[in-house]
This record gives sequence, C-alpha cells and structure tokens, in this order.
Amino acid sequence: MGVAMLPLGGLFSAVRLPAPLVLAASGERLAPATEVDAFLADALDGPVICDPHSRVYYCLVPGSMPRTWTAAADDWTTLNVAVLGRDVLLGVPQLDRSEFNPTTYESYWSVPMAAAGALCAPLTVARLISAGMHALDQMAEVGPGA
Repeated sequence: MGVAMLPLGGLFSAVRLPAPLVLAASGERLAPATEVDAFLADALDGPVICDPHSRVYYCLVPGSMPRTWTAAADDWTTLNVAVLGRDVLLGVPQLDRSEFNPTTYESYWSVPMAAAGALCAPLTVARLISAGMHALDQMAEVGPGA
C-alpha cells in the first residue's frame, strides 16, 4: 500500500488535525491541495502527512509532546484534534510520495521531512490550531456561504 506503520511516542509523535481546521487556519474554505501544502510548509516548518481519504493531516512533533499537552488536547477533542503518542501506529508514506493524487487518494507528505529529527515545533502547531479554531468560530457567526 506504500505506507509503513511506525510506532509513535519514541522518536516522534503526531498531532492529528482535521482538514476543515487546517483550511480555516489558512483563510480558505476550499483550496487546492498544493495551496494547503504550501501554507502548512510556511506555517509549521516541519513534516506533515496528509491522508486525503480521511481528510486529516498529521503534524510530526517530538515524542515527548503527548505527555506535556494533556490539558490542551482535552480542549481540542471536540474539533477532532488528537495528540497521538505511545501505543499508536501511524501510517507513514514512502518518502518520495509528496503530491496529492486525485485518482488514488493515497497518503502523502504534505510537507516532506527536511532531515531526520527535524520536526514541527509544538508551540507552532498549537498556534495553528488556535488560528483554525478562531476562524471556524468566525465562519459559524457569519454563517454558511459567506
């Protein structure tokens, strides 16, 4: 299937972000995958995996992050944000799979890993989540179609 199942919580963990939250943070309701990928590369400066089939993004973060984010993660569960660590396997695509394929909807590197150990900064991921939450709240106030 082109993915390796890697255990989280050691070298790295992951933060799962739903696509609507990421789109809201980018200032878009709908955007081509290439634009979302470019936004995430600028905003996070770290590796991100996209699962287009499930409409989620996985930001790779330091392995210790789940233990330090317990309280914040509880506030984000209503948005389907999850901090994933020990006892979780993450499907990681082949390193050369770095573009969305509209035919197969296979997972790909939305933001490829620049180097081993180069991960997203937890505070930067938290800021993206906060920006997305704020944008979603504003969209809800304005209403659909606005």
